[in-house]
Amino acid sequence: MPKILIVEDNEDNMDMISRRLQRRGFETFGAWNGAEGVDMATQLMPDLILMDIDLPIMNGLEATRRIKGEAKTCHIPIIALTANAMVGDMEKTLEAGCDAYEAKPVDMPHLLDTMNRYLNGE
Repeated sequence: MPKILIVEDNEDNMDMISRRLQRRGFETFGAWNGAEGVDMATQLMPDLILMDIDLPIMNGLEATRRIKGEAKTCHIPIIALTANAMVGDMEKTLEAGCDAYEAKPVDMPHLLDTMNRYLNGE
């Protein structure tokens, strides 16, 4: 069962994504801010991280940089899952180290396809 770390500060979004993933056989864990996300990535070693960008304490871009900057966690795929959909936002997430970018509201079938590509090493 793949472990998915969801870094999201909106309780409704966290609940919706987590429940939908659990129904599809994923084990989910939640972090409410970027700093907690970095700590949990190191402790849990998830198979994949869904990273919001606008987070308290440490934003998702900095959290991604820190996760990708550590030898222990640099291999973990990170998908930016954000409402930031302005020109240049996708490029910022990729420059920070995210492997993929998904805009909110979540298109669950598309997100699952993207997740499965990374979980299957494609």
